[in-house]
Amino acid sequence: MNAVICKKATGIFVYALLLSAALFADTFTFKADHMSGSRAAGREMLVLTGNAEVHSDTMLLRAERIEIQGKDNEFIDCSGNVWGLEEEKNIIFQTDRLRYDRSQKIARLEGNSTLEDRQNEVVAKGRFIEYNDKNEIAVIQVAVRLFKENIVARSEYAVYRRDKKMLDLSGFPVVFKKSDEFRAERIRVDLDTEDVSMQGTVQGSIKSEE
Repeated sequence: MNAVICKKATGIFVYALLLSAALFADTFTFKADHMSGSRAAGREMLVLTGNAEVHSDTMLLRAERIEIQGKDNEFIDCSGNVWGLEEEKNIIFQTDRLRYDRSQKIARLEGNSTLEDRQNEVVAKGRFIEYNDKNEIAVIQVAVRLFKENIVARSEYAVYRRDKKMLDLSGFPVVFKKSDEFRAERIRVDLDTEDVSMQGTVQGSIKSEE
């Protein structure tokens, strides 16, 4: 059973949920200017609006509106100027809407979305991003752009394997490496060595250094 600690300070509600269930060993806290709750068909939901913030384990989320759902508060829906931080890996999220599954540690971003991996100096943008914190894999879809030092990549679909520093691109991919350009059906980029490998119909241009 969840224990709830409530405190009101300067018109702001601050709540802390200490979860004793084995599924969640972390301390789950949230705050906002306004809070409302509802229960329908055995489903409980808390709605936070105005400077809403949720802190769970290593994930910090802020938005104009946050909904907390599920038996063990495992689902968090954020909308409106969403900003998030995965504190251990120093990954920042910015998006129109974010849904976070606390049990699976999966964040799904929708709308104009950005994932900034500050440890690896990688910035990925797209219309949909799914980041799995357990296996450190991000799937980016639609109008994909990725930036890292000398690399700029574009495609319609990409898989960023953070632990291996590998990027797989498909859907009209193009990679710019300094003044060089690479196009193919599929492109893989080693973001550590900046090596580029291509499959399918290949084309590109390489400018020699003077």
